[in-house]
Amino acid sequence: MAQVNEWWRGGVIYQIYPRSFQDSNGDGIGDLAGVVQRLPYLAELGVDAIWLSPFFQSPMKDFGYDISDYRQVDGIFGTLADFDAVVAKAHALGIKVLIDQVLSHCSDQHPWFVESRSSRDNPRADWFVWADPKEDGTPPNNWLSIFGGSAWQWDTRRCQYYMHNFLTSQPDLNFHNPEVQQAALDNMQFWLDRGVDGFRLDAVNFCVHDAQLRDNPGRGSPTDDPSVNKVNPYGWQRHVYDKSQPEMLGFLRRIRSLLDQYPDLMTVGEIGDDDTAARIAEYTGGGDKLHTAYAFDLLGPRCDARFVHSVVEKLEAVNQDGWACWALSNHDCVRVASRWKQPGDNHAWQRLVFAMQLSLRGSPCIYQGDELGLTEATLAVEDLQDPYGIAMWPEFVGRDGCRTPMAWDATTANASFSAAAKTWLPMWPDHLPLAARSQMADPDSLFHFYKAMLAWRRGFEVLRTGSIELLAEHDAVLAFVRRSGDAALLCAFNMGSDAVRYALPAGMQVRSVETPSGLSSGSQDGQDLVLPPYGVLFATL
Repeated sequence: MAQVNEWWRGGVIYQIYPRSFQDSNGDGIGDLAGVVQRLPYLAELGVDAIWLSPFFQSPMKDFGYDISDYRQVDGIFGTLADFDAVVAKAHALGIKVLIDQVLSHCSDQHPWFVESRSSRDNPRADWFVWADPKEDGTPPNNWLSIFGGSAWQWDTRRCQYYMHNFLTSQPDLNFHNPEVQQAALDNMQFWLDRGVDGFRLDAVNFCVHDAQLRDNPGRGSPTDDPSVNKVNPYGWQRHVYDKSQPEMLGFLRRIRSLLDQYPDLMTVGEIGDDDTAARIAEYTGGGDKLHTAYAFDLLGPRCDARFVHSVVEKLEAVNQDGWACWALSNHDCVRVASRWKQPGDNHAWQRLVFAMQLSLRGSPCIYQGDELGLTEATLAVEDLQDPYGIAMWPEFVGRDGCRTPMAWDATTANASFSAAAKTWLPMWPDHLPLAARSQMADPDSLFHFYKAMLAWRRGFEVLRTGSIELLAEHDAVLAFVRRSGDAALLCAFNMGSDAVRYALPAGMQVRSVETPSGLSSGSQDGQDLVLPPYGVLFATL
């Protein structure tokens, strides 16, 4: 086993969606050379790692999450040499590099699937999830696709159905087959040998299905799961059999055994499940599976104190030796600056939200542009690219609004994202006043607040690795104590628009207030905290 350096425990990850980060060759699409160009910006911001969304060879039906060659860079993003340059530059700047691994499915153009669908007796015949129809010709069970409709697609070559949790062009691999598991591990080792520092595992709990293909039970009404839009029938089922099967744990241990052969690596899993807290605990507990995982609990519309308290409380109840990753935005959901926008002083609110994210027990993940306060873009129907949105428009407009190009310099064409006449998604005009160049020149900007908060947090090891103790639940205030050894830090956040008093537990004594500048700081009055609207207080105990 390699030397273990748990940099990831509390480390801050910055997600890069390469298509929209920086275009270096003028084709309107971001690329790996563009990532190299902008890495000094991230070093100045002060993140510990970057996560690169897929850049692998792909027909781009789902913009890289449909992979046709796991070991090649797609030409629109550059070459393997360009990827090596990203790793070299990032490491020179002290930044770790995580890359996506899309294990559960691939493209229907991948050679594995081309062979598998060619007959029922070829060497890869059971590398994917194939099933005969029912006697009436209908699919083998009631499983549904995230993107709408049945999770089964009829194939005329084999006269069988194949399973797809997402697009019909994204067939699901059969992880009950040990050869499939080994092929996935071999692909991961290819990138480990090129110097990556770990992986973000896409839809990791979707890899293993129920081998008996039993029907999922119904709910009777749609779920309020934020990972599923409200007009999607997927939310009408309890997903008992189509994902999150116990056999996945053995494969996660195989992944961990591979990573443990290399120094200082990590995995972060994406988990969408009916019980995300239980699944995070199961997948990260014990020190022999994933290092950390994130779910969709804080990626939905609710942002009140009682809700956040309940999310943390539920996770901590089952996840004592596991580790969470806290994301407030990503490439699949409405940007937090729009989704959680508050009336009144939104300036103070955005700062509170980031301070809270950095304070929870776990590893924060920032989505590109959050540090600028970029909002969700509104696109015309003719500009939509996301197949999910196109299929469900107009009630659900898809994910393009959070994927528009980064705004770097408002004084140039396309805000310096690209020299192309037309970019793959249009630059959102509302982002221009928020462009990075102007914010970097303004010491009072959100960018400088993010930078200062990241630097401030590095001075408190308790915020990176300590335990968390929730204090009394409150309508407006989220309060907890982070502890590590003799160190204890009180963290309190007024998530309401009115000033509030919050009673500390009897006997709890504040030694010194440590709230960094840029936040609306609270104070202490006897045994009460006095917090202004969207006010924050950090204090040593």
